[in-house]
Amino acid sequence: MRRWIKVSITAVLVLGLAGWIARPYVDEWWTIRTACDGALPGDAVRDLLPEDARVTDTASGGMEELGDYRCEVTVSEDGRNDWPLLNLRAYTLRDDQDREFLWLFPKSGFGPQMAMPEGLPGFIGRYGELDFLLPCPTLGRDADGRQRKMLVSARLGQRAYWRRPASYEVAVAFVNSASEQLGCGAQPLKAPKGVSPVDPEKDKPKTVPLSAARDTPCGWLADAGLPDPTRWRLDAQFNDGAPTGRCDVSLGQDLTDGDTKRMNFVAWFGDWSDRLVTENASFTPTLAASARCGGEAAHFAVDSSDGIPGVDAAKQRALLDAFVRAQAEQRGCTDVKAVG
Repeated sequence: MRRWIKVSITAVLVLGLAGWIARPYVDEWWTIRTACDGALPGDAVRDLLPEDARVTDTASGGMEELGDYRCEVTVSEDGRNDWPLLNLRAYTLRDDQDREFLWLFPKSGFGPQMAMPEGLPGFIGRYGELDFLLPCPTLGRDADGRQRKMLVSARLGQRAYWRRPASYEVAVAFVNSASEQLGCGAQPLKAPKGVSPVDPEKDKPKTVPLSAARDTPCGWLADAGLPDPTRWRLDAQFNDGAPTGRCDVSLGQDLTDGDTKRMNFVAWFGDWSDRLVTENASFTPTLAASARCGGEAAHFAVDSSDGIPGVDAAKQRALLDAFVRAQAEQRGCTDVKAVG
């Protein structure tokens, strides 16, 4: 009998020890499971974590009436202060959306940006955040007769392993959840398979020759009449569903006396772009154009290196006009006007 008692006590102690060791992992599992009102895929969240880091806290909330919904996920890492792994925000009111857009382009509309995969209505902003803009059919139209929309910004911590497909998986899951939380009624998005975000400020452009431009959203450049077209390279950062995008072309150093020459054709869609071009005194592109696309304002501009062989101001204007015509055809834009 005594032997049985000793074995039983030992088993209890072992089980107790195992439970004590496992508790942090159980706590983390539950914290992730309930984050953002249970919307986030747990495996994807864990895939963003550096080694020796674990999720310790989450917070979410907002009000449909105020058009605001947020979620934050915090992690702890040995030897470091706790830091935010995810900062996810959704807005359906126009003032909040305008503020976010102007934060993304603080000095110039030509700030760094990258395109998301086609099918995702958004772009990657200057700090690597994933920004989505979706129409909200359930919310109807605002006082000015414009379709109500939802802007979602997914910001990931600098120490997160964010350049993984898990970033899109987490961001898209939050977008779909926020649409429900805010009564947006947007068509649910699907995360791309095996695709990772890029860094607008660090990644080198993946350029293609103009002969391959027709297979990109910047296909208009293939027939735009650039001098010596075989010498140009294209970086197509355009997604037809996004509120902004750019088509960048360049001549290599071997053709320009050691200095790479570039032209950047950029578009901004939505009434927020009116504030972008009027409230920023430092943003005065020499060659620009405006239009009405989808019932809202749109603006287009070109930024160019000096001294590009065969490309004077008149040629730049002709190229910008070709860019605007292509976008007007794609998006059904009207009232196109040259500026500058």
